[in-house]
Amino acid sequence: MIAPRLTAEAISLQIGDALILDAISHAFSPGKITALLGPNGAGKSSLLACLAGLRNADTGQAMLGDAPLLALDRRARARAIGFLPQVADVHWDIDVETLVGLGRFAHAQGWGMSAGDRHAIADAMLRTDVTRFAGRVVNTLSGGERARVLLARVLAGQPQWLLADEPLASLDPAHQLDVLALLRETADAGTGVILVVHDLGQALRIADEVVLLRAGHRVAAGACAEVLTVATIARAYGVTVEMGTTPDGTRFIVPATRLAALVA
Repeated sequence: MIAPRLTAEAISLQIGDALILDAISHAFSPGKITALLGPNGAGKSSLLACLAGLRNADTGQAMLGDAPLLALDRRARARAIGFLPQVADVHWDIDVETLVGLGRFAHAQGWGMSAGDRHAIADAMLRTDVTRFAGRVVNTLSGGERARVLLARVLAGQPQWLLADEPLASLDPAHQLDVLALLRETADAGTGVILVVHDLGQALRIADEVVLLRAGHRVAAGACAEVLTVATIARAYGVTVEMGTTPDGTRFIVPATRLAALVA
């Protein structure tokens, strides 16, 4: 089932004297992966939080279909949008299966779990390769293992949109590839996926669309291959890059040199 469109409508956010987001507008496509890119301080995580309904914009709003996202009650919002934070911390002693099961909270009907709940939990754990940790206390796992457990919790909720802040940051290369494949599978099934990513090569590998930010402004947006050009990367990041294609046809980007100043 295809998710309703998620749209940023002129979202602006200011913290103190700092303008974090300046009238950012973009219609995100369901069934596709969109990467939010940009240097540190560009506003990526803040925009993601506004799109998840976790932060109120000063002006503008996020829309889910034809409705303002914040007009939905919290349970409806939780069913629609699954949010994976950047930090894989868990502040209480809880086993993996129980934590993943919390992803079904917005679907709860009365007491106990339904067969559908149990199936969704088992499937999410299998897809993220954490089934073998089911009885382990989450805080005994490595950072990368915890990150996969938290992703399983989001997937167990079967959201219409999956929003993730740097979901690959603490994973080893093999599990990065596994999660990239899982996100592709999730999008292909109709879920909208929005990721904050720092690695341009990973974005090029996984994203259908890119929104490129710098200092709270939208530099460019569109198809990944069209946005991630040598000129646009220089403008956003102040670096030169080498671009190419591996023997299997996968495109790659490698930062080369830092420019003395940002390209206007």
